Amino acid sequence: MTTPPPAPTRTRRGRRGRGADGDQAADGALPSVTADAATLGGTTRDADATVRVGTTTRAADAAPVNAETPSRLVVARERLESWWTIARRYIRAVTRTIRPLGWVMLAASVLLWVVALRFGWQEMTIAAVILTAIIVISIPFLFGGTAYDVDLDLTRTHVVVGERAIGGLTLVNATSRSILPSRVVLPVGSGRGEFDVPRLSPQGVHEELFAIPTTARGVLAVGPVSVLRGDPLGLFERSSDRRNAVDLYVHPRTTPLEGLSLGRLRDLEGLPSTQLAPDDVSFHALREYQPGDDLRHVHWKSTARVGDLMVRQYEETRRSHFILGLSTFAGDYADPEEFELAISAVGSIGLRALRDSRMLEARTQRGPLRTQGPRRMLDNLSQLDYSRQRDGGLVALAGTIATNSHDIAIVVLFCGSAADSAELKLACSRLPQGVRVLAIVADTSIEVPLLRRVGDADVISLSALDQLAPAMRKVLS
Repeated sequence: MTTPPPAPTRTRRGRRGRGADGDQAADGALPSVTADAATLGGTTRDADATVRVGTTTRAADAAPVNAETPSRLVVARERLESWWTIARRYIRAVTRTIRPLGWVMLAASVLLWVVALRFGWQEMTIAAVILTAIIVISIPFLFGGTAYDVDLDLTRTHVVVGERAIGGLTLVNATSRSILPSRVVLPVGSGRGEFDVPRLSPQGVHEELFAIPTTARGVLAVGPVSVLRGDPLGLFERSSDRRNAVDLYVHPRTTPLEGLSLGRLRDLEGLPSTQLAPDDVSFHALREYQPGDDLRHVHWKSTARVGDLMVRQYEETRRSHFILGLSTFAGDYADPEEFELAISAVGSIGLRALRDSRMLEARTQRGPLRTQGPRRMLDNLSQLDYSRQRDGGLVALAGTIATNSHDIAIVVLFCGSAADSAELKLACSRLPQGVRVLAIVADTSIEVPLLRRVGDADVISLSALDQLAPAMRKVLS
């Protein structure tokens, strides 16, 4: 038996060598190096060279010896966390199917089993068996298809308070298998409606019609449609959404203001309207003289050419910048009814102003409202709510209007009975000079509308919306 020669060791002299002598000494002390490498100045190097020292082999690109490897405890913890994440997702899916009555039944059955096994009462055992059987029988009702094609259709998505919104719900079984009976839930605002869907054969269709009563202004979310599957006792229930929600805008009540012209008459900066007038600044046409016409408007050249008296006819011009300022501060109103009345008055005057002029601006403490058209304006009014206390009241609103609006013709301020005369006078003083100011005060404590003058503003106090048109005629006459 041949014993291998002992591995050579470096001498102290070789380790302390410097320069070329030191390198040669060190190379002489090392074993042979086998590699396909390039030679530079007598020194052989290669990035992939394998160095054999005794019985130990190490590659140059191997991982460092002191690299930390994860312990078994860390690996186990990571696996447990991933498993727990998956398990928690399934647990949530299961617990969502249990309704409150189901939790009561589960707790009662567990309690009965504990008492029956602890004390050996036969009556408790029978009750526990019955409850457990009911729970087990109810579970299979959760299984079954709910793959309906649902179509939610509202005939009108914009209604007025008091009107009914009519809609239809169509369910189609587009699968190749029959779908067992189920229930469909349609949330409407804070409430919901339920419909029973019978068994649908393949390509079967089921339709449901519904009506949504509207009693208050706002925006109602209709949907999403949910298909429910559960047991008849209501212990377990599985739902799946099938259609996104549709917004139903409930507009405030408005009243027509016929025969009222909102805007400053005979203004050179105004816009001509479709109404004709015997005297204004926008010439329209010539017509024959009628008794009572002003002789100052006779066109003598046309009279000489035609042989009959011809007078000028004009178009009424109105300045177009019309601003509505609605206070949404709760402290300016005695009750919510006054707030709703003020919003209805804003909508009524705003609709009339859109017919009379091309530029309408509406503001609250939170900022401007969209008034590009009647529907957009009413949609914004449907979404209004009380503003924060730090936004201020009527005086702060008037200051915002004066700062952000220019070339104003008329400003109409809306508030409740909680805003006194001193606050109204201070708010009017914040507006620019030369602007006509009108204030509408919603006051449910009065029976007849009141007209008064506060500073430079005409103030109308009313308790009902139908009082707005007569009061406006008196002020604008």
